[in-house]
Amino acid sequence: MSKYDLDPIDLSQIKTYELESRPSKVTVEDFAVSPAESDSLGEFLGKLPKILAVESLRELSRRIKRAKDAGKPVIWGIGGHVVKTGLAPILIDLMDRGFVTAIAGNGSVLVHDTEIAMAGFTSEDVDASLGSGDFGAARETGEILNSAAARAVSDNIGLGESMGREVSALSPNFGSVSLLCAAYARNIPFTAHVTIGADIGHFHPTADGAALGASSHTDFRLFCSLVREMNGGGVYVNFGSAVTMPEIFLKAVTVVRNLGSELTDITTANFDFIQHYRPLTNVVRRPVANGAGRGFAITGHHEFTLPLLAAQLICGGDS
Repeated sequence: MSKYDLDPIDLSQIKTYELESRPSKVTVEDFAVSPAESDSLGEFLGKLPKILAVESLRELSRRIKRAKDAGKPVIWGIGGHVVKTGLAPILIDLMDRGFVTAIAGNGSVLVHDTEIAMAGFTSEDVDASLGSGDFGAARETGEILNSAAARAVSDNIGLGESMGREVSALSPNFGSVSLLCAAYARNIPFTAHVTIGADIGHFHPTADGAALGASSHTDFRLFCSLVREMNGGGVYVNFGSAVTMPEIFLKAVTVVRNLGSELTDITTANFDFIQHYRPLTNVVRRPVANGAGRGFAITGHHEFTLPLLAAQLICGGDS
C-alpha cells in the first residue's frame, strides 16, 4: 500500500479512435527509394524522401528558378568557410547558369579567396603559428586587401569590386577558382562587409581603417540596392555566416522599407551545420514575417548541402 494520498489515474475511460480516420504527416508514398548503380543524378535526387529538409531543398530550388526566370536577384551571402571547403567552383558554375546574381561576403571570404587565387592554398594552422605571433602575417594577403581598400576609396567603388579588380589584375595562377575573379570577370556584384579588427589584413602595416570602413560602407549601400530589387520574387541565401551577413541583411531590409520601397514575395534561406539565433531570426523569420515571403533553414555541412542544392537546381525535377 502506497503511503501517498493520491492514487495513479485510471486510464480505462480514455477515448480512442480508428487509426484509418486520422490525418497523418507521413505516408509510405513519401518514403525514399534505394538508389541503383545505373541512376543518373536526377534519378537519385528524385528518390530522396518527400519529407522535411529534402522538401525544403526542392521548394527553395523552385523559388530560385522562379527568380531567375523573372529576372529577380539571387543573392548569396557567404562566410569564409564556404571558400575553405572547396565550393567556389560550384558557385562559379551557378553564376554562369544564372543562379547567382550577386555575392555578399564577410572579410574572411576576401582573405581566403585571395590566398586561393594567388597560391592555391589557404587556412593556416592557427594553433601552430599563434604562439610565435606569426598568425595572419602573410605579407601578400594584407597588402592586396589594404591596397584594394585604398583604391576603392579613391575610385569611389566598393571594397568587393576593388578586390576583384586587384586580384584579377595580378593574373593569379588559380584565378579560375576564385570567386572574386569570377564575379569581376562576369560583372556580378560582389560586396564585402568587414568588421574592423576581425581579419588578418587589419593589423598589417598598410592597413587604413578609414579606407576599409569607407569602402565597406559603400558596399553596404550597394547591397541595400541589391536587396531592394528582390521585391516580387527575389531570393537571399545565407551560407555559412552566423553573425555578420545575417546582421547586414536585416539592416538592408529595414533600409529598403524605411525608404518606402515594397519588399514582399521574397524567399530567404539559411544553410549551416548549426542553426544559430541570428540567421534563424534575421534571415529565415523576420524579413518574411506577415506574409512577406517564406524562409527556409537547412542544417548540414556546407560541403554536402551546397552541392546538393546545386544538383537540385541543375538536375532535379523539384517534384
